[in-house]
Amino acid sequence: MLAEYFAERPAGKGQQGEEGAMEMTGEPSPAQRIDARIAELGDWRGETLARLRALIKQAIPDVVEEWKWRGVPVWYHGGMLFTGETYKNAVKMTFAKGAALDDPAGLFNSSLDGNTRRAIDFHEGEAIDEAALTALILGAAALNVQKKPRGA
Repeated sequence: MLAEYFAERPAGKGQQGEEGAMEMTGEPSPAQRIDARIAELGDWRGETLARLRALIKQAIPDVVEEWKWRGVPVWYHGGMLFTGETYKNAVKMTFAKGAALDDPAGLFNSSLDGNTRRAIDFHEGEAIDEAALTALILGAAALNVQKKPRGA
């Protein structure tokens, strides 16, 4: 049901028009920067980041990609959803409001002590539970677009 909701929505404001289009400043677009990061990694981390990105875009077609904090891909839909950080031994997908999400498959394995964020560290050779991850992705997007009760 959530997948159909996001699939039917028009592209969000501020989203890149054409994939890979240069920003008006002449600087590479966020999409181009993410493409470049994936290519420069050239190993399992690049492959993992590319797969995570594909799952995000498949689940939320109008997701907005940004490039923040000197080289971190960030995805938005009604607010920040997640970051995709790369480290020597892990690719970390941090959910901005992960503590508020149900995680029946137990994917969250990092940043478990905070009140707001939760993360998943992906390591070399580990399989991605795509169905469970897609459910978390859709849950994060739904959480961002929920109407808040009056007075909240």
